[in-house]
Amino acid sequence: MQKALAFLLAFSIGFVPVVGAAGARAGAALAGAAQDQSSYQNYTDDQLDNMLAPIALYPDPLLAQVLVAATFPDQIDEANRWVRSYGQNGVDDQPWDVSVRAVAHYPTVLDMMDSDLDWTTTVGQAYVYQSTDVMSSIQRLRAMAEQQGNLVTTPQQQVVNQSGYIYIWPASPEYIYVPVYDPSIVFFQRAYFGGIFAGYSFGPAFVIGVWLNLDFDWGRRRVYYTGWQGSGWIARSRSHIRINSIYVNPRLSNIRINRDVVQRQVNFQDMSRYRSIHRNVNFQNRIRGQQTPAQRPAGRVPNKIIDRNINPNQPLDQFRGYRRPTPAPAPAARPMPQQQQRTSPRPQQPRPTTTPMPQRQPQQPRNVPQVRQPRPAPAQRAPAARAPSPPAEQPPNAFGRGDSSFNTRTASQRGQQSRQQMNQRPAARPAPAPRPAANPAPAKTNRPSPQAPARRKP
Repeated sequence: MQKALAFLLAFSIGFVPVVGAAGARAGAALAGAAQDQSSYQNYTDDQLDNMLAPIALYPDPLLAQVLVAATFPDQIDEANRWVRSYGQNGVDDQPWDVSVRAVAHYPTVLDMMDSDLDWTTTVGQAYVYQSTDVMSSIQRLRAMAEQQGNLVTTPQQQVVNQSGYIYIWPASPEYIYVPVYDPSIVFFQRAYFGGIFAGYSFGPAFVIGVWLNLDFDWGRRRVYYTGWQGSGWIARSRSHIRINSIYVNPRLSNIRINRDVVQRQVNFQDMSRYRSIHRNVNFQNRIRGQQTPAQRPAGRVPNKIIDRNINPNQPLDQFRGYRRPTPAPAPAARPMPQQQQRTSPRPQQPRPTTTPMPQRQPQQPRNVPQVRQPRPAPAQRAPAARAPSPPAEQPPNAFGRGDSSFNTRTASQRGQQSRQQMNQRPAARPAPAPRPAANPAPAKTNRPSPQAPARRKP
């Protein structure tokens, strides 16, 4: 009885005690939502009009998915990179929110949301905390386009006025078209120029799939899960889709949104360019409400492109983006006694001895017999001395050669000796002795020839 009275008393003052861990988690979630709500600053109606003008004329089933997916800007970026690389293959198996997977089947819309994530974030923030204002702004913009005669039923779309609300449905049971228009024209003047509907057109046809499982309940100002049960465009397209448990599941009846999107920083200076509806309205009040650089917590401003490729926390050197190798610890040197350090001289490495090159001997003259000298008896060789210990191993050569024993001083000495030998002039050769004639000629004398008789004087 006392517990019942306590429960009624708590209920009357607006507090219901919840027992257990589940109650603690629920209380923490409510407290976090209340804190986010208190730190959130509402967008004005004029700001919402400028913000929602680029998508206000989208078909209802696609616009519902865009509003929910805008609360997941990080997943929008991931999905767009996936679609650019692989197309729609494997989109349904990704761990993104079901609304992001639905938008990923329409690449033009997904790329538009990813090209300006500041705009996507503001739309998601407004839908989370100002869903009623968002619905009113969309209806207000549709009424402006319809008043100018630019929002009409075409072979691509069906415009329905029901209970004071404007519905935009796919006209085809199999395909859906994304409108392409200039917000500064279609909401203010007739988009016909010379009989051509110039300011309002449609992109390529996309297939209506089971992923379009959301729709608008304009009377209650909410987006709801259809489960592919209903009238209108749902009844026309149901026979052309294939039901699966990924998008048609009772667990999806509670639409999941990301309330943490309010904590994401937005560049409102860039958002001020969205002023196609109200020209004199900007986001200066949001800029003044943001934290100054001195008030923001210390740290690096996140960049999705840099964070995806390298690790910016490492210093800017050759190891940037990679794990820095850990050097092996050097062995600890054994300390020497202080007295020994003073008296013991520094050991010197023995220099390798070099053998001088033999001198070039002058050539002997030709045809001179050479006397061979007896070869001296071989002397007994002394025992070879023990080779000195090799010097410490040097680091390998840059070209991969193992020439760690190369001595520059020895090479220089060899070079000097070689140059000296080349500069020395060879000794002059002695003149060769005259060779004896083979048949020597007789010597000339004053003797008369024995054959000629001697002449007598008279």
